[in-house]
Order: sequence, then structure tokens, then C-alpha cells
Amino acid sequence: TFQFDFATSQAVSFPEFPSSATMMQSILLCILCCFIFLVEVTSFSAPDVSPATNCKNEFFSWKQQQIRYQQSGPPSGPPVLLVHGLFVNSDHWRKTIQGLADAGCHVFAIDLLGYGYSSKPKIGSAEAEAVNGENGRPDVLKSVALGSADGRSTRIKDIDLKHPTKSPFNFFTWSSLISDFTKEVIAKNGVCLVANSIGSISVLQAIIDNPSLYSGACLVTPNFRELHKAEVPLSDLAMPVIQTVQKLLREKGQGLFDALATPSTVEQILKEPYKVQDAIDDTLVKVLLDPLLIEGASDIVFDTLSYSAGPLPEQQLSQFPEDKPVWICYGKDDPWTPPARVEALMSKPCVGKVIGWDGVGHCPHDEAPELVNPFILEFMEEIVATKKSQGFNLLSLF
Repeated sequence: TFQFDFATSQAVSFPEFPSSATMMQSILLCILCCFIFLVEVTSFSAPDVSPATNCKNEFFSWKQQQIRYQQSGPPSGPPVLLVHGLFVNSDHWRKTIQGLADAGCHVFAIDLLGYGYSSKPKIGSAEAEAVNGENGRPDVLKSVALGSADGRSTRIKDIDLKHPTKSPFNFFTWSSLISDFTKEVIAKNGVCLVANSIGSISVLQAIIDNPSLYSGACLVTPNFRELHKAEVPLSDLAMPVIQTVQKLLREKGQGLFDALATPSTVEQILKEPYKVQDAIDDTLVKVLLDPLLIEGASDIVFDTLSYSAGPLPEQQLSQFPEDKPVWICYGKDDPWTPPARVEALMSKPCVGKVIGWDGVGHCPHDEAPELVNPFILEFMEEIVATKKSQGFNLLSLF
């Protein structure tokens, strides 16, 4: 069968393709569960201090938009920028921020445009068009080699790169934001990028676009975006159904929000991706739910559910600068990420290490920081050791 995962809006492929009625039911289940994160719009604003990290909430003015970020650790330490995943925000890095700062890193975590407490320009507005990173980009990449769930097969696909709604909430916009933030706020060379889930695509694109700013990328669970047109099985048949539902939700979905979100329901939703369920606490639920109640957040949820285009990991890693190393970690009990496809990324020249952990789900950084934080620090130490052996001035890295 072909099922849609309700919390990540991903599709999972199995040998048999379903009837259109079954597919429609699966899509609607996906959408309704996403609504659990949303209720009536509220005028939330960011607290002065994050209840998850005890860090001050700061704002970076970017192209007339306000971008929320946090920082911790000694300013003289090696710089690290953390980039979150789908429907969450920088507070999801609560254990990574503390762990890396305690180890002497200067840690930054950002809310991508449209997420968390960052600005949410109205789709279709002049200000949204002004920040859209897809401007000037190609529409399609032809004949790209992509992986498969079994880790052995290769599929040759054309990749549509541009958001079907012309939305600014896309990986090219976020790449531009990450690089401008790096230049203007961090203002150091050799920044290490760390990302979870779909954040991994944003950071890979940032390094492809501006390699001189970065030392490399550490990916905590890459995301293969199974609702991407290039990933959907029998897409010529499936995509018209998917696109019909996406359009309906963008135009008529707001009325479904009322009374569908409670902390207890969010907690239940998180139990699917989190194998380590003791990590799900009241603070986590609050910091993930509150920003989703801000005006405009629902539009971005629907917009993200319609984003069946953009770059994909194998394509990015195939064009990645080989002097920018990539390490990858993931949870072997992640219900959404096929382990064999992750392991197959080791074949890319830039990928130096792939490691999976038993008993960990989709969010290893929050479920098992005792594994992830040392992994990130080892990655950073490896970068320094490599550059030193090549005769680089270490001060130029940081």
C-alpha cells in the first residue's frame, strides 16, 4: 500500500499501489493530524527568554523580516548554527544548545522564515516575493539519480525545483537566510551547520550556494521528502489527487482548526516519531505548540503540505563541494526514515560518516543528546584536525 505519514506529511512506499479512494483517505488523515497542532489564531509573541533553553530570544532584521534566534556559549568558541525541521523551531534544539555551549562552542539556533517566532509574510504579497529565494533559479533539474528505500536501487528522475504556489517558504529562501545570518550575525569563518530533518536540505543548499562561509554539515536525520513529485510512486496518477487536496486545504482549511489542538493531543502526536518517549515533556509540547498559534502560521502549514518540489538530498550531495565534509546520524527506530537509504548516502564523496542508533527515533538530538552532542563535537574536531594537517591557519576557521 501507499500511506501518508500524518506528522511529517511524508509518504511511505510499499509494494502495492492503492485505490484513489484509499489514497484520499490517507491524505486526509495526514492533514487532519497536522491540524492537531493548530487552533484559533492567537496574538502570541516571543517571550523574552525561551522556557526551553533559558536563552534570550533575539531578532535579526532580514529583508524587512524579523528572524528569531538564540545563542549560547563563549563568543570565542567555534561557531555552530542549528537549523530545525518541519513545523518546529529553534527551541527543539534545547538539549543541543546547552550541550555544545557547555563544551565551549558558540552556538546559534535560528527560526527559519515562516516558522517559530520569525516573520510570516503573506503568500503572494510584494514582501513575500521580495524574499523568495527561487527568483532566478532554474525550474527543473533533468535526469537526477535518486536513492530508494532499499538502499540499492537507483531511480532517474526529473526534479521540479520551484514551489508550485510560488511561495517564499522554500529551501532556496532558507538557504539565503542562513547565509545572510552567518555573514551578518555570526560574522565568522568556518561555521559548522547542524540540521534535523528538512532543515538538512536548507543547510546543504546554503553550503552549495556559499561554500566559503562554512566548514561542513552534520545532519541529524536527513529527510527524503516523500511527498515530492519525484518521490511519489506513479506520480502521474497520484499527484493530481494530492494537488486537489492541497488546493482544497489552502482555500478552505481554516475552519477545521477550531478546537483540534490541546497539549495532550500534541503529546500523543509526538509519540510516533519519538522512540524515547520520556523526552516528551510539558516544556517540549508548549514550545512547539505556542508559535503555531500565531497569525499566519496556519497558512504556512498548508503551504508546506503543498511543497511537492525543491532539491533532494542525493542530488545536493552529488553536487556538494568535496572539501566540505558531511557527517550523518539517525535513529534506527525512526518510523519515517528508511535506514538503508540513509546508509547509502555514504557513497557520496563528501560524506565521511553515517551512523545509526538503536532505540532512537526521528529526533535523536532531543531523544538521545548523550549520543548526538558527542557526535557533533567529534565532527568539529575532525574538521579542525583535517585543516591543520593541510596547513590551514586554525584562527581563520573561527
